[in-house]
Amino acid sequence: MAGLDFEKPIVDLEKKIQELQNFSKEKHVDLSLEVKKLQGKLEGLKKDIYANLSPWQKVQIARHPQRPYTMDYISLIMTDFIELHGDRLFADDKALVGGLAKIGDIKVLVMGHQKGRDIKENLKRNFGCAHPEGYRKALRLMQMAQDFSLPIVVFIDTPGAYPGIGAEERGQAQAIATNLREMISISTPIISIIIGEGGSGGALGVAIADKVCVLENAYYSVISPEGCAAILWKDSSKAPEAAEALKLTAQDLLKMGLIDEIAPEPQGGAHRDPQKMAQTLKEVILENLKELSKEKKEELLKSRYNKFRAMGQIGPASPAQ
Repeated sequence: MAGLDFEKPIVDLEKKIQELQNFSKEKHVDLSLEVKKLQGKLEGLKKDIYANLSPWQKVQIARHPQRPYTMDYISLIMTDFIELHGDRLFADDKALVGGLAKIGDIKVLVMGHQKGRDIKENLKRNFGCAHPEGYRKALRLMQMAQDFSLPIVVFIDTPGAYPGIGAEERGQAQAIATNLREMISISTPIISIIIGEGGSGGALGVAIADKVCVLENAYYSVISPEGCAAILWKDSSKAPEAAEALKLTAQDLLKMGLIDEIAPEPQGGAHRDPQKMAQTLKEVILENLKELSKEKKEELLKSRYNKFRAMGQIGPASPAQ
C-alpha cells in the first residue's frame, strides 16, 4: 500500500521486511530472527508516528484515496440496502446517495456523500461535492424517514458543496439553509458521522443531528486548510499552518463541544483495516440508536435544538425561547 509523505519511513521498512521474507523463501535461508527484529522496529516506528500526527497529517489521512467511503460502510455494516433517487424537482445527484437499509434488526434511512475511486467514477460522483438537488434529495428522504418513524444515519465525506455556476443558479445556498432549518425539527433520531472530509456547508447541510461523531483521523471545518491559507496568506502552501489554526481535528472539536464522540481508527487510518473500522462504526451506531430510542420526541427535538443553539456562544447560553 502506497504511503503518504510522512509514512515513508514506515513504507520503506515494510518493503525491507517483505524483501527479506521473499529472499528467505526463495533461497531457503532462515532469516526469521532478522525479520522479527525489523517487525519490532516497525511497530515502534508506527506507534511513534501515528501517536504524534499533526492536524495537516490527519487531513492527509482523511483524504487518502483508499479510505472507505459511504457505499463501502453501507455494504460492510448494513443489509437490504435499497437506494432511492432524485429530488423530484431537477435530477438525481450521484455525489449524495441514500436509501433504506437494516443494521442488525433495526430499519434505518441511510445516506452520505460518495466519492469515486478513479477519474471516471469521480466525475460521475463529482468528487463527493453535492449539488442543490443532492441536498433536496437528502431532505426528501429524511422527511420520508420521519413519516415512517425510521432513525437516520448520515455518513459525511465531502470537501464542500459544489460551487459551480449551475449549482448557484439552482439555489445551492438556499438548499443547504433549508436543510439546516428542517433538520432541527425532523422528529426521528439522527446520527451524523464524519468519515473523511467534513468541509463547510457541504458537510453541515446533512450534519444537524442528535449525535455527531467524527472518525479519529477525519476533519470537520468551515473551510479547507488550502482555502484558508489562500485567504490569510495568499499562499496555499501554508495549508499545514492553516490546519493547525482551524482546530479541525476530532480531538479539538470534542474539546470545544462541537461533536459528541470520536470513533477510534485502526492504526494508520481506516483504510488500513476497513473491516475493523466498519465494526467500530456499527457498534457506535447501534449504541447511539439504543440511547436515542429512549428519548421522547419532544425531548429529542429540544436537546437537538439546544445543542446547536449553544455553539459559538462566548458567555453562558441563554435558555431556549
